[in-house]
Amino acid sequence: MQENPPRILVIEDDKPILNFLKSSLLNKGYKVVAVESGEEGLSQAAQNVPDIVITDLGLPDMDGLEVVSRLREWTDLPIIVLSAREKEKDKVEALDKGADDYLTKPFGLNELLARLRVSLRHATRMKGNSQEKTEYEVGDLKIDLAARRIFKGDEEIHLTAIEYKLLSTMVRHMGKVLTQRYLLNEVWGPECVEHPQYLRVYMASLRRKLEDDTSRPKYIITEQGIGYRFADEVDEE
Repeated sequence: MQENPPRILVIEDDKPILNFLKSSLLNKGYKVVAVESGEEGLSQAAQNVPDIVITDLGLPDMDGLEVVSRLREWTDLPIIVLSAREKEKDKVEALDKGADDYLTKPFGLNELLARLRVSLRHATRMKGNSQEKTEYEVGDLKIDLAARRIFKGDEEIHLTAIEYKLLSTMVRHMGKVLTQRYLLNEVWGPECVEHPQYLRVYMASLRRKLEDDTSRPKYIITEQGIGYRFADEVDEE
């Protein structure tokens, strides 16, 4: 049992799912506050700020997207959307509004727990650095953003200016899903958000330089139809 377990706020109006989440998360050692409406969730978040929020989109009093937007007005705490909406546009919109991750129903508990751990690790890293972190190490990659140097093992990897900007954007948000529109805006500017082919070309180029096997990438993970995530840890084979 963790000494100070993370506190999770669950906003879900489907009673069986709410009860399942509450009991499952409590069983895993988390503290859980479970509510059934958006307003109650926002009130709970303001009164006693949780470590992470899990919210449905189809709430009885407001759309879950509004919950995400209103939380993002004052906090950077991790938000995971758990919804039956499966369309790509719904996932992209939730992530663009500020959600950190999106999981569709029906969902597997183990996958939800894994995504919780990733989001909490990311939040802990951000909280633990009063100044922006510049050095990252994951797998056999060492990335020094301040020095603009990337090593794979002992070999230095040389990137073009665009490749470096794309990599640094993902690395600064390591573990978080970034939408295609977000990456296109950050790297190429708002006039290029409707040109996903730019992203595909440069992601393929980055993978050729960073991955051992581009058909099974372990660093740059594709979130199908949504965007990309830079893994914050990899399995050592």
